[in-house]
Amino acid sequence: MPTPHNSAAPGDYAPAVLMPGDPRRARRIAETLFDDARLVNEVRGMEAYTGTVGGRPISVMGSGMGMPTMTIYATEFYREYGVQRIIRVGTSGGFQDDLALGDVIVATAAHTDSAINDPRIPGVKFAPAASYPLLRAAVDAAERAGTPVRVGPVYSSDHFYLARPGLHEGLRDHGVLGVDMETAALYAVAAAEGREALTVLTVSDHLFREEAMPSEDREKSFAAAAAIAIEAAFS
Repeated sequence: MPTPHNSAAPGDYAPAVLMPGDPRRARRIAETLFDDARLVNEVRGMEAYTGTVGGRPISVMGSGMGMPTMTIYATEFYREYGVQRIIRVGTSGGFQDDLALGDVIVATAAHTDSAINDPRIPGVKFAPAASYPLLRAAVDAAERAGTPVRVGPVYSSDHFYLARPGLHEGLRDHGVLGVDMETAALYAVAAAEGREALTVLTVSDHLFREEAMPSEDREKSFAAAAAIAIEAAFS
């Protein structure tokens, strides 16, 4: 049944859903990569589309920014719409010196400063991780396409502007590849619901070199990551 956040009818979503943060990126993915895409939701401006790629059904919908909205949408997808796989296709701030703008990260796990997952297992600092079948499929897809990817953990933050001296340096020094604002929530919901999830990110900023893509490039620079995500979704 439709939810307060999603007006789609049962059966409107494919078993696999791509989830960028930006609803405009969701529309662009549907328009440029899907065949026969149709609008199935636009509650609160969060457009969702279902179409096909190579004759196989797939959906895309924005998640908005941050872990609370990701938690809402992912939970409803898994519980109410029978979605089996969600692949986040987003952007990341890079930490490691050898990352460049436009590089692709496949996230194995997500550290976080958020308390959003703390109630799930009281007394445990739950470490949400990607679904291995999707992770392996994404890496294999990148290798077939000749797209270099970095595979490793990311950090999901509740804050975009808060200054915390030493935090990014500590994460970098412990091998964390970059930062986003959604992956820790997505991976935790998938674990709780017994479903699959993966995040594939494009580096749009570098936190130590103060490099950044213009906003219009962020919207358009999804092609390599989206291609990897789509192939993994059908694995």
